[in-house]
Amino acid sequence: MTPPGTFYGLGVGPGPHGLLPVAALNVLQEADFIYAPRSRVSEGSVALAALNGLDFPLERVREVAFLMDGDDSRIGEHYATLAREIAGYQRAGRSVAYLTIGDAMTYSTLGYLVAALTREAPNLPRRVFPGVTSYAAAAALTGFSLGEGRERALILPCPDDVEDLRAEIERSDVVVLMKVGRRLPAVLALLSDLGILSHCALAHRLGLDGEVVRASLDPLPDPGRLGYLSVLLIRKSAPRRFS
Repeated sequence: MTPPGTFYGLGVGPGPHGLLPVAALNVLQEADFIYAPRSRVSEGSVALAALNGLDFPLERVREVAFLMDGDDSRIGEHYATLAREIAGYQRAGRSVAYLTIGDAMTYSTLGYLVAALTREAPNLPRRVFPGVTSYAAAAALTGFSLGEGRERALILPCPDDVEDLRAEIERSDVVVLMKVGRRLPAVLALLSDLGILSHCALAHRLGLDGEVVRASLDPLPDPGRLGYLSVLLIRKSAPRRFS
C-alpha cells in the first residue's frame, strides 16, 4: 500500500526570496505539486512572484484563485473543494505544497485550507512552516521597534471606520495595521490629525516591483496606489531614547 503524501503549508515571507526559510526551500524542490494562490483580479500569484530567482520546478506549480472575504458559506465551499483535490493527491502518495505570502498562519488563506483539510482528511499528514511577516520585515528595514518593555502592541486589519482605528491607537502603544487598501488616505489623515506621522512607518510591496519603504510618514506621502500589499507601523508616542 502506498503511504500517503504530506501536505506542506509554506510561508514564503513578504517578498525577498532570501527571507524564505531553508526548510521551506527544501520542500519546494521536492514537492510533487505546488499550489500558488492568487487574487481573482490579479494577473498572477504574489506568493509565486516572491520566489523569483529560486531554483525549483515551475512545471509543478498550479495557480489557484483564493477567497478570504465575503460570505462564509462561499468561502467554506471554495476551500472544501480545494481540500478534496489536495487530499486526493495525498492519498495517491503525492506531496503537496501550498504557498502563502508572509507568515503561513497570519491573515493567510492557509488557515481556511488547513481547517478544510482537517475536516476532509484528519489523518493525512500535514506540516506548516512559518514565514517572515510583512510587519517584521518592515520593522527591520525601518528600525521600528514593535515593542519595548511592557508596551502594548496590537495587530489588526484596518477598520472601515477611521474612528474605530483612532480608538485602537489610543488604547495601544504600537499598532500594526494590515489590509489597508483603499482606506489609506483616511488613515494618513487620521495620523496627521493625531500628530504622530513622524513616528509611523509604511512598507508597500516589500521585495517586489514597486517597493516603497518609509521610515517616517512626515512629510505625508502621496497615497496613490500604496494601499494594496501595504503595512503601516503606528506609534502613539515617540520611542524612548536613552543617552
